[in-house]
Amino acid sequence: MRPLIGQFLKWRHVCALAAVSLSLAGSVDAAGVRGKITGFLNLRNPVWAESRAAGSHSYTFREPSPTVKAELRQLFPYIPKELCVVLLAAEAQPKMPPQVVGVGGGWTTPTTLVVTPGTEIRFKNSDPFPHRLFGVGGKTALNAGDTKAGGERIWTVPEAGVYEIRDELVPSLRMWIVAEEKAVRTAFPDPSGAFSLTVDAAGEYSVQVYFTGKPVGNALPATVAGPNAVLDLSGTPIVVAKAAPKSEAENQKGVSE
Repeated sequence: MRPLIGQFLKWRHVCALAAVSLSLAGSVDAAGVRGKITGFLNLRNPVWAESRAAGSHSYTFREPSPTVKAELRQLFPYIPKELCVVLLAAEAQPKMPPQVVGVGGGWTTPTTLVVTPGTEIRFKNSDPFPHRLFGVGGKTALNAGDTKAGGERIWTVPEAGVYEIRDELVPSLRMWIVAEEKAVRTAFPDPSGAFSLTVDAAGEYSVQVYFTGKPVGNALPATVAGPNAVLDLSGTPIVVAKAAPKSEAENQKGVSE
């Protein structure tokens, strides 16, 4: 027993050293850009707007809780899935490594993804039932096809543009893939809106946020000085949406209360 324990401890020590070495190796000559996103509570997914229509037959029996803040009693995006932060260069970039898109739980992860044309997308079904993804419009080249439970479907983004992906078996599932020639790197913010991007080379860049396949907020210029330089843009947050104006019905309701 003791020899086995000794071997285990030795193995664990070697693995720990290897992990540290890999971590250090990944940080050498790696520059970065970090920042902050605000206003995302005011973003509205078009799927929600369609669900509100009387003809959609979408219903809810939830009652708003008076103990919850008013701004949180409305739908707002889960930004680690739904906002894509993109570092853009001045020139066209090569295709990115294959990107994995999870399909499960009624939506994709992520729901907006920005890549360069020619990038391979791997849709992985984590549900215990099949999905039948297809592209909206003729130029997507993604015909309806089954992806069995636990299976994978591979599709290559053909050219620059915005591609909307839906599912014949789950109509509410929708995602957007933006093919942007100047995209260098993408990241997804944490729930507070903070994000961080790595940069391989110094240069002049800009940071743009995308939601439901469209740019939101203003692009911020980002000048990366050199290796290991970290540019902090948190002092100038990217405001992706302003407060939506209240409808006449909402104003009348506020007066009556």
